[in-house]
Amino acid sequence: MRETRRIEFKETITNTFLKTVSAFSNYEGGEIFFGIDDEGNVIGLPNVKQACLDIENKINDSITPQPNYTLELQNHDQTIKLTVKSGFQKPYLYKSKAYKRNDTATIEVDTLELSRLILEGKNIRYEELPCADQELTFDILYQKLKECIQIETFNQDTLKTLNLYDNVNGYNNAAGLLADKNHFPGIDIVKFGENISVIHKRATFDHISILTVYDKTLEVFRDYYQYEEIQGSDRKKVEKIPEAAFREAIANALIHRVWDVESQIRILMFDDRIEVVSPGGLPFGITEEEYLSGKLSILRNRNLANVFYRLGFVEIFGTGITRIKQLYEEGLKQPEFEVSENTIKIVLPVFEKNLNLTEDEKIVYKVLSKTMLKPISEIAPYVPFGKSKTTQVLKSMGQKSLVKIEGKGRGTKYIIK
Repeated sequence: MRETRRIEFKETITNTFLKTVSAFSNYEGGEIFFGIDDEGNVIGLPNVKQACLDIENKINDSITPQPNYTLELQNHDQTIKLTVKSGFQKPYLYKSKAYKRNDTATIEVDTLELSRLILEGKNIRYEELPCADQELTFDILYQKLKECIQIETFNQDTLKTLNLYDNVNGYNNAAGLLADKNHFPGIDIVKFGENISVIHKRATFDHISILTVYDKTLEVFRDYYQYEEIQGSDRKKVEKIPEAAFREAIANALIHRVWDVESQIRILMFDDRIEVVSPGGLPFGITEEEYLSGKLSILRNRNLANVFYRLGFVEIFGTGITRIKQLYEEGLKQPEFEVSENTIKIVLPVFEKNLNLTEDEKIVYKVLSKTMLKPISEIAPYVPFGKSKTTQVLKSMGQKSLVKIEGKGRGTKYIIK
């Protein structure tokens, strides 16, 4: 056993453990073992019964409000296990300060984090707080409701039904985010060329309704990842990345991000992928495994989520990640998800259908997928086998109708169909 984010060792009983009691009570809970040194070696305590009383007295006298904890005597090795549960009356303070765990260390929370704990203790979310600007208009929201659910009458009662307004506090922050103009951040998009030094487009959509932000972001996506092919007298729309997957990623970012920080959602567009980086890690009460598997969904901004659901931007709450994975089930490359304390990143690769390629064909396919027409001389240097084998692999792929072969002799060139 070793120290972790939720386990701490204390060789002796000093007041420093009280900071960790505050941290565990404010967040996920955890365990403190007394009589064990920092390396995990059992030292034992001289009098575990007295030590147990000392720990109990220190907690009761020093932490406010009263935390939820249990003490267990480990008589076989003269140690004590203190289990602290996450509390409902946050923040839990030690000497008027709140603490959190940072890996295996315990640190004081900053002002922003303290305000979040206070709101959580009152079961209030940031989106439910009164909006700083009460002079708001909702033409975009009205138009969307009219288009999507055929609503004809739009007034203050409509906003009350959507939990965006009440007679005491007026418009809340969720209303501000949906208003035609506001003070909130939005989305910052960059489309790169062949490397990050080449920028084809840079756009920032903020201080406007997040419904407009959503639409404008989709417009940029369609410019770069959709095109039409003419097949006889018909036109066929081709998606390099499934639009449905991109929609889910953007809706997920807007609904689940933290809105109390001045930080944009970042969308990085490359030739072979899109990266969507959203401010704010997972909401309290859900693990990374639960989030990625779709087993559990906790809405950070439930009022926003409700509006997106009514407009048909999302299907069922909590299914976004699962739906993205399903859209790539037949793909050669799969989407990636990265979760950290302060961000969530979703990576959507260009869709390449899994064609049951051999290992050698996968290598050649990967090289060709990044280029246009290529002669054998420009393909062979990037594969781990010789020119002769590369030619054989390309010929096999041509017979499978995976690769189009143009020209003859030295002028032969290859391209993915």
